[in-house]
Amino acid sequence: MHVLVTGHTGFKGAWLAMMLTARGHEVSGLSLDPVPGALYTAAGVAGDLTHDLRIDIRNEFATAEAIRTVAPDVVMHLAAQPLVRLSYREPRLTYETNVMGTLNVLEGVSQTPSVKAHLVVTTDKVYRNVEQEAGYVESDPLGGFDPYSSSKAMADLLVQSWVRSYPGVPTAIARAGNVIGGGDVSEDRLLPDLIAHFVDGAPTSIRYPDAVRPWQHVLDCLNGYMTIVDALLQGSGLGEWNLGPGRESFVRVGDVADQAAQYWGDGATWIDDGGDHPHEAGLLALDARRAGRELGWRNVLPYPESLEWTVEWHRGVIDGMSPREITLFQIDRFETRAAGA
Repeated sequence: MHVLVTGHTGFKGAWLAMMLTARGHEVSGLSLDPVPGALYTAAGVAGDLTHDLRIDIRNEFATAEAIRTVAPDVVMHLAAQPLVRLSYREPRLTYETNVMGTLNVLEGVSQTPSVKAHLVVTTDKVYRNVEQEAGYVESDPLGGFDPYSSSKAMADLLVQSWVRSYPGVPTAIARAGNVIGGGDVSEDRLLPDLIAHFVDGAPTSIRYPDAVRPWQHVLDCLNGYMTIVDALLQGSGLGEWNLGPGRESFVRVGDVADQAAQYWGDGATWIDDGGDHPHEAGLLALDARRAGRELGWRNVLPYPESLEWTVEWHRGVIDGMSPREITLFQIDRFETRAAGA
């Protein structure tokens, strides 16, 4: 099977490309250039790809032409402006990428006869967040306070409207939350910030230590994406799907920082920023029971192991393992665990 991954130079996209390749699939990618230090570069992902295209999805003609040229069996659309704080600084970039970029991908897919399934990735932040303790279910109202969240809610509604208005390629939406794992170098994310400061021997400044998030390893999230695609190819899997972890993985940011510092050792620590910052949700969680009931998907790694594997990845690189070696090692270990579950 030939899979086109948009956003393949990003954190999740690079892991996905390597995981798909490890499963024996042909993979192509469409994305912007990777950021400095990206896993895509460090792990040599380009060598695994049939097509490695540098396209801005805001360009409708280039996007459609690229998809037609690749002629994939499946399109997995991850490309986005994914950062809340950047969305406040660059709202136009955020809306153009996340909304119009998604429309351009939808149009390109519709013009490519080879495509048999299309997965669009949005986020847990598409929901109208009322700080409820119960996780949001797929039928709950959408919303979004900040430009990032609202842009992804708009993209989600766009895909739902497109599917109803222009029946064609079987299409589904995946909504996932706080994903962690080795090799993430994105700005303003907890684990990358913590580990970068741990390496330097300096305390990390944390903005919202009392915020509660559901923490999920990137491989569990990506396995969910692939499970949805498999269902689409088999004639089911349509609609919107939550892919969050269970309640045992809903953990305070400060507690995550404490545990990460403990795993790291060497006197690692953090401090409370205590300053004023743009709004971010205090509590946000998904109810993913539908994916379990209807798709047979579940998380393989519990929260403590998800965090431990993330720290282990970076420790492994410091101790001399190549980023590619340890990424493939963790993929293989995950697949073994998943097969035995």
